[in-house]
Amino acid sequence: MFTEHVERSHGGMAFCVYRNGHPLVRLYGGSTEQRESSTDAVLPRWQPDTMAVMFSGTKGVVATVAALLVDRGALDVRRPVAHYWPEFAAAGKERVTVAQVLSHTVGLVYVDPEPTGEGADLDNAANAAVLAEQAPLWEPGTRVAYHAITYGYLMNEIFVRVTGKSAGQLIRELLREPLGLDIYLGLPGQLESRVAPVFRAKGYAISTFLTDPERRRIVERMYGTTLLGRSLRANTVEMHRGELAAGGGIATADAMADLYSRLAAGNLVSSGALADATETWSSGIDAINDRPLRFGLGFELADPIGTYGPEARAFGHSGAGGSLHGAWPERNLGFSFLSTEMLAENEDTRVKDLLFSLHGLGSNDGTR
Repeated sequence: MFTEHVERSHGGMAFCVYRNGHPLVRLYGGSTEQRESSTDAVLPRWQPDTMAVMFSGTKGVVATVAALLVDRGALDVRRPVAHYWPEFAAAGKERVTVAQVLSHTVGLVYVDPEPTGEGADLDNAANAAVLAEQAPLWEPGTRVAYHAITYGYLMNEIFVRVTGKSAGQLIRELLREPLGLDIYLGLPGQLESRVAPVFRAKGYAISTFLTDPERRRIVERMYGTTLLGRSLRANTVEMHRGELAAGGGIATADAMADLYSRLAAGNLVSSGALADATETWSSGIDAINDRPLRFGLGFELADPIGTYGPEARAFGHSGAGGSLHGAWPERNLGFSFLSTEMLAENEDTRVKDLLFSLHGLGSNDGTR
């Protein structure tokens, strides 16, 4: 199955599965550069240490950091955001909780007005300051809608207020260094050569469930130049070195599968904190995108459209263009799919095919 998808691809990909921090499946194929056909053999091949931008897969790493802080008693998701960040109480947001930020029910789906100047989208503090003053589009907690970019600004500022450290610093200190995982939010310059550039396949589109033109304009405002620009922001050094906690994370597939396997096994976060983080905190049809959603505390959960395969219990986070990282906790499995070729959700079957194959393999070899 993996080979078939590689042969159809114009780029490269990786699919890794881990249990308890140990590899079970490690598949790499294709090129780290865009190619015209699968027979083009002169381009560099995807290697085990190849990294790629995860886009919103980053949100699952941020959710992991939040769970770790909860576990250590530093963060209470049931408290108002304003308890940690007093300025956030403006415009009727004094009761908005950290849990509502993590579960995408706040109603701050874009920054208004957007900070100006070159690189303003990477200025976490400036964007957070605007969001603190901004009125939500609906009463927080009454609707769920994916906060594609603002999730990162909000959570980064909450981390800064709670710990004095940014999301990138916490990922380094709590995950990358102690666990030896190639997961970065703020990539050191010397690692640039390991990052495979991503590209949009012909016909690539976002929000494929959405048909309403008025809400389509909201979506375009939400994403800005992140996915919709003439060239992809994700391939710039500025983006790689920035700390866009909603979508700027860079990792290997091995590292992400390893991370989620440790979460699934209870080796990273206590069972109580993980159970709380992976309970359903919000669900329904996205008020902006019309897509079925189900969220824990920053983690996506198994949904009606089978994003996480045939397992009834699953958590993780997907990324634009088809990447996916997550866990099947009842099997103690963590998995990760990374690709350079971005496909539209309504056309992309790569991860679903691989997860269905994995599910069947597990049923046959007693790994449930």
